[in-house]
Amino acid sequence: MWGHEVWSMPVFGVAATIGVFELSLQLSKRYRWIHPLLLCSVILIVMLSVLDIPYEDYNQGGSLITFLLGPATVALALPLYRNWQRIMEQWLPILVGVTLGACVSLAGNAAIVLCLGGNEELAASMMPKSATTPIALELVRLYGGVPELGAVFTVLTGLFGSLVGVSFLRLIGVRSDRAIGLAVGTAAHGIGTAKVMRDSQVQGAYAGLAMGVMGVVMTVLSVPVTLLFFR
Repeated sequence: MWGHEVWSMPVFGVAATIGVFELSLQLSKRYRWIHPLLLCSVILIVMLSVLDIPYEDYNQGGSLITFLLGPATVALALPLYRNWQRIMEQWLPILVGVTLGACVSLAGNAAIVLCLGGNEELAASMMPKSATTPIALELVRLYGGVPELGAVFTVLTGLFGSLVGVSFLRLIGVRSDRAIGLAVGTAAHGIGTAKVMRDSQVQGAYAGLAMGVMGVVMTVLSVPVTLLFFR
């Protein structure tokens, strides 16, 4: 009973998340191969499972941190402002590139699920996973998918993109900070943007822009996607 009272307090979720993330950051500084967000997620999942803490109890405080995603996203306006002149000179190729990325993402995700024997509900849960989490979850609901699955797919996409995205792009010969930022922001939303922001302000600016444009494009495409696939 005493443990339940502690775990259900909002301060527990906040303290646990911040404490584990700080530990993960320190370990990543010592061991460069460690991804702090991935390690933080794994530790929190193991902790909740081992201590048998209901997710609802943890989320009393965890939701407060989730709320801060809004202000954190708005903060991306600063690197955008610093690179605004360059961005405005390239607005057409940026818009076309992100739009094509959104189309490929939606079609590719659906094709993978259906070709591997998945049903429409699973496809609907996976299709918008490259959009930022709040938009992706609303699109999953609109398509008739499972929001919980959609959240998992979206977070895993961001984590995977932040882990291998930049390395893969450099491996295939992409060197431009603009191209790297746009690619990571389009494919790996906020988590990927946070990763490249630590490496380069220019990459971060373009990734933040791509993430925002991707959300708008995904929302606009939701109408034809719903009419074509989920009528």
